[in-house]
Amino acid sequence: MAPRYYTVTWDQLHRDAKALAWRLVDKGPWKGMVAITRGGLIPCAIISRELECRLIETVSVVTYDEEQRGQPQVVKPPAAALESGGEGWLLVDDLVDTGTTARVVRAMLPKAHFATVYAKPGGKPMVDTFITEVSQDTWILFPWDTEPQFVAPIAKSHANAG
Repeated sequence: MAPRYYTVTWDQLHRDAKALAWRLVDKGPWKGMVAITRGGLIPCAIISRELECRLIETVSVVTYDEEQRGQPQVVKPPAAALESGGEGWLLVDDLVDTGTTARVVRAMLPKAHFATVYAKPGGKPMVDTFITEVSQDTWILFPWDTEPQFVAPIAKSHANAG
């Protein structure tokens, strides 16, 4: 079966991140936010503006290289949030997919509130708050990974696949 693609535009990402902020506003106040790099950086910036939270940390977890998937490695821990185990901190990512990165970050910050814009079934149990669920076989195309171009109608690509 051919993979499914879900294209997210800059406008949609902004609307969805703002919708996530609406869900989070009454769960604070937050000591700060931790963006999971790189995908969580832009949603975190939007949410931090909406929640008027200026203390932003980052955590970087590498789970693969160009060739293969490997053991997750934390290459940059969120120093300020580690002191409290994440208590009072908001952890933000663009997507939870299989939950591999989420499990590593959750182990470091077990008391943080974990929010993602998008969630797949495999990783959804790791997240406290999200906006949109997509199927596990859907590949989300984020605006920072794509360029506008012509795409054939779904019916044409569906007929060719059958």
